[in-house]
Amino acid sequence: MKGLYKFLLAAMVLSSCNSAQKEVINAKGEYVGKQPKYVFYFIGDGMSQPQITMAEKAINDDGFLSQFNTQTCNIYNVQKGYSLNVKRLTNSGMATTNAENRFITCSAAAATALATGHKTTINTISKNGDRTENLKAVTEMARDKGMKVGVITSVSIDHATPACFYAHCDDRNNYEEIGHWLLKSNFDFFGGGNVRWNDYKDMTKEQFFDSLKLKGYTIATDLQSFNALNNKTGKIFTTIPKNMEKVHDGSSLPYNIDLDIQSSDDNRLVLRDFVKKAVECLYNEDKGFFIMTEGGKIDWTDHANDAVANEFYQQHPDETLIVFTGDHECGGLTLGFAGTHYESAFNLMKNQTISYQEFSDQDKKFFDKKPSFEETLEWIKQNFGLGDPDVLPLSDYELKRLRTAYDEVNRFLEKKESALSKEERYLYYGNYDYLCVTATHILDNKAGVDWASYSHTALPVPIYSIGHGSELLNGYIDNTDIPNTIMKVVGLK
Repeated sequence: MKGLYKFLLAAMVLSSCNSAQKEVINAKGEYVGKQPKYVFYFIGDGMSQPQITMAEKAINDDGFLSQFNTQTCNIYNVQKGYSLNVKRLTNSGMATTNAENRFITCSAAAATALATGHKTTINTISKNGDRTENLKAVTEMARDKGMKVGVITSVSIDHATPACFYAHCDDRNNYEEIGHWLLKSNFDFFGGGNVRWNDYKDMTKEQFFDSLKLKGYTIATDLQSFNALNNKTGKIFTTIPKNMEKVHDGSSLPYNIDLDIQSSDDNRLVLRDFVKKAVECLYNEDKGFFIMTEGGKIDWTDHANDAVANEFYQQHPDETLIVFTGDHECGGLTLGFAGTHYESAFNLMKNQTISYQEFSDQDKKFFDKKPSFEETLEWIKQNFGLGDPDVLPLSDYELKRLRTAYDEVNRFLEKKESALSKEERYLYYGNYDYLCVTATHILDNKAGVDWASYSHTALPVPIYSIGHGSELLNGYIDNTDIPNTIMKVVGLK
């Protein structure tokens, strides 16, 4: 039976090879096409086809961006029939995402596959499944070849996905060990979120940044120093000041929907800004560069990153490879809901004016005032539009859901026993703010969107690519095939 499986798999692989692929692969399976000098590797955390489709359809819905901040609108320049830049890449495929020891992967195992071309076990950072051997990442290979290397993310720079491109740890939660790997990586550019220094035990925040300076890194944590960075600066570590003051929201960048309420322009840098700065600082005509960027918080800004890469590609079409994929799907997003039947109304989502993170943070302060249910409904209306009789009226069923969440919040704060079983509580709210997750689910359902999970799913992820060797990423493949193909095409092994 195993032999039959291998035969069928080989037949599928052979049948998926188009003529373009055959032109760059010789009889020995070696890549004989032109090697790209500049590589952009984009990874959308939790992103599969539903997330891409919803983003594209939503921003094409009349008036969707009207409630968003000016910076978001400027990034997109939305017109009728707008298509996400990623959809304009010439090659596309799908990739399976399973881990070595579980069908539904975690971020660490998924990122290890995307970084090293090998499967591993849950929570493992670029080591083999039994954690006895380090697995070399494509970025480390690029560094050893002499390419400039950048790692960028909208979440913490020591989060599972970026960590897999420079660290080798038994456990993704050992942030201090990951921090030590960052210090000895000798990569040229780290940007976006900060390290989670509050989880360090033997190294203070000051010691970490002093070590960075001793390693020759320029540290830019405000807009003025960020703008001053250029290709003569040398090695760079850059984040926003908000993440230097305290570890808020896991040391990540703000959600784009919350940019207007940030305290200063220093804290309004978005992921796209860091990608653009990395290109400026790492560009060289000698050995080229390799930039890995993670959209760790899949929001509208993340989908604009590839616009930077596309602009670069237009200037260097014979030297650039762009690969855009996801590590796994998250949430079981479904573009359809039983309560709306065949109808969708993505424009209703514009009524949400605050991220779930910011709402949850404010929720704690709001309930310190011991609000009535009516006051709570008014607050929800201000942030989600729910309850507006002309736009988003609430049904008796939806009011009941909000009332249950309100009561559960109060029981929790008063340290009273929940009226729900443990199973019910998790199915209703996961591990999230009771009121916030209820409001967002009601709004999503009204828009014709539903969720099957609070966790990852095993849904395959899309791959979009352009440039020399990108045709090898067409078809239905495994996530390990993506970095192995990049290694082959760029000549890293």
